Amino acid sequence: MFKLKENNTTVKTEFLAGLTTFMAMAYILFVNSGMFAELGVVSYNAIYIATALSAIVGTVLMGLLANLPLAQASGMGLNAFFVYTVCMGFGLSYANALVLILAEGLLFILLTVTGLRKIIFESIPKAVRVAIPAGIGLFIAFIGLQNAGIVVGDAATKVNLVSMNLLKDGVTLTTLFPIAITLLSLILMAALSARKVKGAVLWGILGGSVLYYVLGYAFGAFGWIEFAGISLSSANPFTAFKEFGEMSFGKVFTEGFDFSAYIASHGSTSLWLTIVTTSLAFCMVDMFDTIGTLFGACSRGNLLTKEGDVPNMNQAMLADAIATTTGAIFGTSTVTTYVESSAGVAEGGKTGLTAMFTALFFFIAMFFSPVASLIPGCATAAALVYVGVLMMNCVKDVDWISADSAVPAFLTLAIMAFTYNISYGIAFGMISYIAIKLFSGKIKETKLTTWIIALLFAVMFFTTH
Repeated sequence: MFKLKENNTTVKTEFLAGLTTFMAMAYILFVNSGMFAELGVVSYNAIYIATALSAIVGTVLMGLLANLPLAQASGMGLNAFFVYTVCMGFGLSYANALVLILAEGLLFILLTVTGLRKIIFESIPKAVRVAIPAGIGLFIAFIGLQNAGIVVGDAATKVNLVSMNLLKDGVTLTTLFPIAITLLSLILMAALSARKVKGAVLWGILGGSVLYYVLGYAFGAFGWIEFAGISLSSANPFTAFKEFGEMSFGKVFTEGFDFSAYIASHGSTSLWLTIVTTSLAFCMVDMFDTIGTLFGACSRGNLLTKEGDVPNMNQAMLADAIATTTGAIFGTSTVTTYVESSAGVAEGGKTGLTAMFTALFFFIAMFFSPVASLIPGCATAAALVYVGVLMMNCVKDVDWISADSAVPAFLTLAIMAFTYNISYGIAFGMISYIAIKLFSGKIKETKLTTWIIALLFAVMFFTTH
């Protein structure tokens, strides 16, 4: 089925590649669960299972439909957009926001099946397209720094560095302890990555967690800090499955289409524009992220065709789209292809069997939710910052000398981070791109579809914000 001999690989090689990919991206189980739990309506355990199940479905589809050694899971940045912008910012409920993910997935399927994906992709200016991952990187790094307590609110400047002055009222070793763990975890991730250790982010999270408990108990015993210690709500792994069934599975259908609360406070016009523009933003980011990851990972493993294309490209995109739709039903945000798959490809993975083994490890991980729930927030905050660093790599491809590229690219990444909103960043990037081309006499370089998408975002600003 996977044509191992034809691809000059073996079951052992594919197994090790699958394990490597899992180790590189398993951090999403902890990070995604902790992020969604902040909403207060769904538990860490429920999202842990939803994240694992959606990763299994997406990765299996990638292996079976496209025969590629790539894995999928809830996308970083898009999960933050879901939680902090769509739910906490726009005011949509958790179940309402899942409807937008469902709509995005169905739209992605439609665009892939009809071939419109290419038209939409080419409608987004390259400067904006390239800057999107970097903007998301800044966005989630900013969230990580806030979750760690390193960046705090300030009445005068809005944000500031947390005070580390122990002579100041309110500043104690207890308040600084988790910040220190975050910084040590971040340094550990970077050091392991520099030494080419596979799964550096995962090992950084686990190492930070060990430090948190070992030092916490030690310092607590001496009375230097107040430390609560291990708090395990349940040692039964099947409790997580129960919470998944009660809190997240199918909520998109049972509660998602009830927008009465949102309409009462924002109006029906605002609702429809929010649905259209936000679903479009989710879809575009997912599409760009997937296409970039497919090309990047396949080129690293010399898997591209003679024409320089990704083999079974449409099947891979369809697997991504179906996985996102399924993820909405399970109760998690956009499922996308992970750039960490490159780690498995570098290990020798060449076929969909690598993906199948990665899915197997996600299946096994579902039964370790009690252990996963012990991961402290300060350790996962470090992961957010480090993944943000990794996503900044693309800025080197921006033409910073040319104003008609530099300004849209800068606005795209800056607005995303400073407004907690991915769609606002894309909107500013596209609108500024068209305006610059218009007033510089280069309007012929823009496409009609680019104008249409930019107009939708402009309408969103004037009617919903």
